[in-house]
Amino acid sequence: MDIEPVFTTVAVVFEVIGAVSMCVGFVIAVVLGMRALRRGDGGQAAFQTLRTTLGAAILLGLEVLVAADLIRTITSKPSLEDALILGLIVLIRTVLSMSIQIEIEGVLPWRRALLTSGGQVLGEQIARDRAADAARSNVTGTRRRRGGGRA
Repeated sequence: MDIEPVFTTVAVVFEVIGAVSMCVGFVIAVVLGMRALRRGDGGQAAFQTLRTTLGAAILLGLEVLVAADLIRTITSKPSLEDALILGLIVLIRTVLSMSIQIEIEGVLPWRRALLTSGGQVLGEQIARDRAADAARSNVTGTRRRRGGGRA
């Protein structure tokens, strides 16, 4: 049984997952940015939310795409030229991932005590957004009970 087509399909699935994660992450970033703006956090906070969340989504997608490239390289019988092209693509994606991670976290990856992946950054951003909504609903609920303030 030739197993190469199976791994080629797996690599394609990984590529689709990487692209979809970036697209879904973009939508999540826009939604979280708009929610921060609607909450009255200000334009700078909304922009920072959008920027951080979008960067995390791109980072996650790039990590999955690098995995797809590695699977494709390991399972195929590439020529020297194919191997060099795939190596260059992996190098470019890795450099992009590192620069996005540095931009998001503000620290070099090898200086961090704990490693944080793109998925963790995205999850933390969603948790911060939910906490801000909960805090706002608590303040709004208190105002309603007192009979003052706007809802």
